[in-house]
Amino acid sequence: MSSSGASHQPIAGAKGDFGDLAYGRHAKGAKHPIVLVGAGAAARHDGAAVLALAAKLALDVGAVKPDWNGFAVLQDTASRVGALDIGFAGGAGGLNAAQMTTFGTLDVLFLLGADEVKVPDGTFVVYIGTHGDRGAHRADVILPGAAYPEKSGLYVNTEGRAQMAARASFPPGDAREDWAILRALSDVLGSRLPYDSLAQLRTAMFKAHPHLQRVDRIEPGRAADIEKLAGLGGSPDKAPFVSAIEDFYLTNAIARASAVMAECSVIAEGHTALSAAE
Repeated sequence: MSSSGASHQPIAGAKGDFGDLAYGRHAKGAKHPIVLVGAGAAARHDGAAVLALAAKLALDVGAVKPDWNGFAVLQDTASRVGALDIGFAGGAGGLNAAQMTTFGTLDVLFLLGADEVKVPDGTFVVYIGTHGDRGAHRADVILPGAAYPEKSGLYVNTEGRAQMAARASFPPGDAREDWAILRALSDVLGSRLPYDSLAQLRTAMFKAHPHLQRVDRIEPGRAADIEKLAGLGGSPDKAPFVSAIEDFYLTNAIARASAVMAECSVIAEGHTALSAAE
């Protein structure tokens, strides 16, 4: 698949080749099978059913066994894996992204580095981030955060490996590290968070989620979670899968702020146009 605009070409529908695979019609024996699902598939309206079908496929072809976990969802947003690790997701009775961005649902919305969210008029927006483009332009208040080289932090990569990064420089101007911004806001809102330093925050986080302190080690997934997902069932529709990436070189705010990445995008589009003309 091309890394330019051509990436919008549809792939087989959930009830086509993927469905045949899930029901064993084309499954082939493999010693270490892997089933990878892109986050774009999960974002469809039938995403839950697609994930359930993919989990069923993983179980049926032996991708999940005591010494091997070959099922995973590849996230398309930085820090999402780590956020899910600490339970930073909508809970029972909470709102999902679509509901939060529906007109009249919220009076105030905080965007934590979320640059590609279309917020309706009438919602007061507070943006915390760095290179913010779309999110920052829509915001009523901007609280500048520290970019990733300007803060020490823990990151979880796409395979679930916790990694530690040290600050390379200090944030400019009034920018602050995210935890410090949230800590200051908690004082203003009269609900003070129980930490005054990054070390105190990490201590609390490690107590709640011990695996995050095991740096450079992969935390094994639980087969029971995949079995539960497979059991949810559901019926995906026939709509073909389409890449969630409009432009490989401009997938996030940092890339869109780069002149080099913008040039790469133009070159890629030019090559696509030339190929089409030929």
